Amino acid sequence: MTKINWDESAELDKLAELSIKTGVALQPGQDLLITAPLEAAPLVRRLAYHAYREGAKIITPLYTDPEVVLARYRYAPKDSFEKATNWLFDGMAVAFDNNTARLAVVGEDPMLLSEQDPENVSKANKAVSIASSPLRERITRFDVNWNIIAWPGTHWAKRVFPKMSEDEAQLALADAIFNASRVKVADPIQAWKIHNNNLRERTEWLNAKNFEALHFYTDGTDLTVGLADDHEWMGGASIARNGITCNPNIPSEEVFTTPYASKVNGHVKSTKPLSHQGTLIEDISVVFKDGVIIEAKASKGEEVFLKLLDTDEGARRLGEVALVPHGSPISQSNLLFYNTLFDENAACHIALGQCYSKCFKNGGELSSDEVIKRGGNSSMIHVDWMIGSEAMNIDGINNDGNITPVFRNGDWA
Repeated sequence: MTKINWDESAELDKLAELSIKTGVALQPGQDLLITAPLEAAPLVRRLAYHAYREGAKIITPLYTDPEVVLARYRYAPKDSFEKATNWLFDGMAVAFDNNTARLAVVGEDPMLLSEQDPENVSKANKAVSIASSPLRERITRFDVNWNIIAWPGTHWAKRVFPKMSEDEAQLALADAIFNASRVKVADPIQAWKIHNNNLRERTEWLNAKNFEALHFYTDGTDLTVGLADDHEWMGGASIARNGITCNPNIPSEEVFTTPYASKVNGHVKSTKPLSHQGTLIEDISVVFKDGVIIEAKASKGEEVFLKLLDTDEGARRLGEVALVPHGSPISQSNLLFYNTLFDENAACHIALGQCYSKCFKNGGELSSDEVIKRGGNSSMIHVDWMIGSEAMNIDGINNDGNITPVFRNGDWA
């Protein structure tokens, strides 16, 4: 098989156009900051083409190189892993304060750091979490329009399709990305309008119900998740604080909101592995009491998972709960993508750590203290892991104790 000619890929061009027009919804005169792996340059070039045609002023691409990352872990002094590029994150925060749009391209090898010292990986990630807090605050507040899309990186592709050749695997992953992103149709932008309308119907129903809690139950799971005061369900297209309606995630099949950080009780098991810090964490099982994880184990990667829980005080609490039907296209593909952008859209999931302040009524006007008073969680991390399956049942519980079926056997009731 010959190498893919990305310059002639109609689907790659459609993905770039969709990202600019519907994903980030770039406005004339806006600057755009793009982060991407070096290998994704063909996609970044198409993004720039469509962005400038939409009237972008300045496009700034920032690339990461896996070989440079590995060189650090192999040869850098131990004390260097407690250092991060604060100046870079501070600069990005300033850019967002000046209404620069944000676009992230993912596609890195999810297991890039799997053979490196876990202590160094943990230190480096914590340093980045601390240094990037100004950036994270602006994203979780939804200050500007932003979007995440995927590039079929060759090493990532081999993780997903290990029995194929490198070229075959990349082609197969590209096909899966294009399918999940709805760009293999004649008019992807119209397809996303329809999809957004469907997601909006779900969020409007949930917001009208205004449940006090959700009860998840199936084999291995009996979990009650209290919902934050004045919580708001969101999904698909959302309005950023700068007034621009964008689709932060492409693909996206979820509707999500903010749990009450101290009102989560019961036990829950993961239904799909979690790829985190170069480690595949399997068969996660935790027990919550009054919002805090008091017991945690995993059949594989447990040490990394426990380090994650000890990141800070909020890491053992929930910052997001999301509903995804088992019949979603990503779920039906039966692929493990090793990437949260895709895997979280295959099943209902919960996220440890930081909540999204936008998932409150008038969330854009709330201070951090007001978010916490309403039950939102604060943390340096935000890590999603999957708990849904074809057997999952979910009940909505009203403040008077009445129960409404939300999911039955993995799908909307």
